[in-house]
Amino acid sequence: MGIGSLWHWLIVLAIVLILFGRGRISEMMGDFGKGISSFKKGLNETEETAAKAARIEPPAAPVETAAPAPAEKTDSTGA
Repeated sequence: MGIGSLWHWLIVLAIVLILFGRGRISEMMGDFGKGISSFKKGLNETEETAAKAARIEPPAAPVETAAPAPAEKTDSTGA
C-alpha cells in the first residue's frame, strides 16, 4: 500500500471533498482555469509585441550626394 495505490488516492479525495466541499473545489478549478487563460494571453501579447518590433523597418539609408569639384589651383607667382 504505497503512495500510488488506488485506495490511498480515494481516501485523499474523500478527505478533500469533506474539507472543501464540491462548490469550493469547482470554484478553485475555475480560478485555476482563468489563471491559465490569463497566462496564455500574456504570452500571446508578448509574442505580438516581439513580432511588431521585428516588423519595424530600419531607417532609410542616407542619400549620397556628389562630392564638390576640387577648386582650381592658382600659381602664387601671378602668371
